[in-house]
Amino acid sequence: MEIPINDRFRPIRVSISSAQHFCTFDLARQMERLGYLSRLYTGYPKWKVDALLREKVRSFPWVMTLIAAGRVGVANLERRTQLLAVRLFDGWTARSLEPCDVFHCVSLFGLKSHRVAKERYGALTVCDRASSHILFQDQILAEEYARWRVPYRPINPGVVERELGEYEICDLVAVPSEFVRRTFVEKGVPEKKLMKLPFGVDLELFRPVPKEDRVFRVIYVGNITLRKGLPYLLEAIAAPGLPPLELWLIGSIDPDVRPLLAKYRERYRHLGVIPRPELYKYYSQGSVFVIASIEEGLALVQAQAMACGLPVIATTNTGAEDLFSDGVEGFIVPIRSPEAIREKIVYLYEHPVEREQMAEAARRRALSWGGWDRYGEKAAATYRERLVGR
Repeated sequence: MEIPINDRFRPIRVSISSAQHFCTFDLARQMERLGYLSRLYTGYPKWKVDALLREKVRSFPWVMTLIAAGRVGVANLERRTQLLAVRLFDGWTARSLEPCDVFHCVSLFGLKSHRVAKERYGALTVCDRASSHILFQDQILAEEYARWRVPYRPINPGVVERELGEYEICDLVAVPSEFVRRTFVEKGVPEKKLMKLPFGVDLELFRPVPKEDRVFRVIYVGNITLRKGLPYLLEAIAAPGLPPLELWLIGSIDPDVRPLLAKYRERYRHLGVIPRPELYKYYSQGSVFVIASIEEGLALVQAQAMACGLPVIATTNTGAEDLFSDGVEGFIVPIRSPEAIREKIVYLYEHPVEREQMAEAARRRALSWGGWDRYGEKAAATYRERLVGR
């Protein structure tokens, strides 16, 4: 006879589904650490998953072939293959699903498997949405592209339909930040259904090393897109009368933003895509990290920069308020405000003592998170609380 789930000594069986390598892999590591992981369903081949997790992995690598095929640059191919890949992975997961108490799946990939987990096993179902509510996301991106007179491709209607379906049927929607939580509430999702779960950071990988020069350097890491607000950062840097400084852009450039970057080509240095294990060396050569995003869930690069000892200037729509306090470890500014970004950069340039204090505070704050442990422990506590409360 099974021990009742409300027995505090009864391990929770958590199954996690993640077609690609998202933060759900970090969640799987945490559930394994706590003794809760039952299965990890993924599109990654087993050999690409941590040795620690391989015994718990069920793999459907064909889905990665479809996802890769959609990225070859052929017009509309990605939109055609995306939903096929999603449906195939979801159907495979639903057929493969074993008994569990919690089924936690990356949003979009679990419409069918959530139903199976709930109906067959009575599992608590969790939709993991790393970005803002999909309707909010589509709306604000359409507005942003219109501002820059760049053609916008709306989010695939089939993707929107699946996402909304998951928000509806799942017991919980995991969101990474207060910003994302607000977008869900604004779109009518009940607050009691939302599970705020801020991401962690790998403290072994992201660490400070000595700066090699005295140049005041602004660092940005991430895709170089309109969504990430790059025109506003470049406008802030290009203002006349700014102190002497460098701007490093690290990441791939989206074709949509290339014409906007052209007029600023003398104002920044593009370093391309840097392998993740090497990023700490580049963060450590900065004086401040700046991210001007229009919309995202919780930009992990902020935590990485803080762990490397950089103060952060970030917009309100990056999840920054869940990582640091305005004026302590960095500054939180409005979206679409190059003036605010410029003001804070100049302040940090002109106040080196205060900048150093912020840098030290940022590093301390990152260390206080304990890597990803806080993330895993909060998830486990929420699962148990909701299971007991049923």
